[in-house]
Amino acid sequence: MTKEEFARRLINACEAVTAAEQELSDIDARFGDADHGLTMSKIAGAISAAVEASGDGIQSMLDDAAMAVMELNGGSAVPLWNTWLDGMQENAPEGDEIGVDGLKAMFAGAYDALEDISGAKVGDKTMMDALIPAAEAIAAYSAGDEAGLFAAAAGAAAAGAENSKNFVSRFGRAKSYGEQTIGTPDAGAVSMAYFFKGLAM
Repeated sequence: MTKEEFARRLINACEAVTAAEQELSDIDARFGDADHGLTMSKIAGAISAAVEASGDGIQSMLDDAAMAVMELNGGSAVPLWNTWLDGMQENAPEGDEIGVDGLKAMFAGAYDALEDISGAKVGDKTMMDALIPAAEAIAAYSAGDEAGLFAAAAGAAAAGAENSKNFVSRFGRAKSYGEQTIGTPDAGAVSMAYFFKGLAM
């Protein structure tokens, strides 16, 4: 996969998140601040602009995206997404080509970086409910095509976000609502699922 092909997937991912802004805010309004959609649109816009402007290799492109997110003012999603992207770039190639093994290393590093600061597991009703299944699907992927890898990750992330409906919130403002949060998916998990959906397009 060339840098241009990967950049196109990243931009598709950002567009998928931006298109879901109202849905994400509606979910967040149930037990949060109703601003997750707006925050994620800002994050997606920053990533997309950095990717489009980057003239260097894959690692530099992802570093630019992480830096662009870090400069935003926003809620807890901003440092989490910055950390995830930063972990991604640390394991990305400096050049303009990446294959399945490179993608697997990149997303494994991104997950490790985020896990270090998040502390959330599947079942805690956070973005990790989508990210952990996606990371596991990528790690387990054994075929040789990048499109199949992204499709597997997207399917796992979507299932994880849907499954977050079954859990009680254990982090953030929603934590105070206890079992009332059962039946509503986590907004962060849903936005992560949309990002992976766009990567697979």
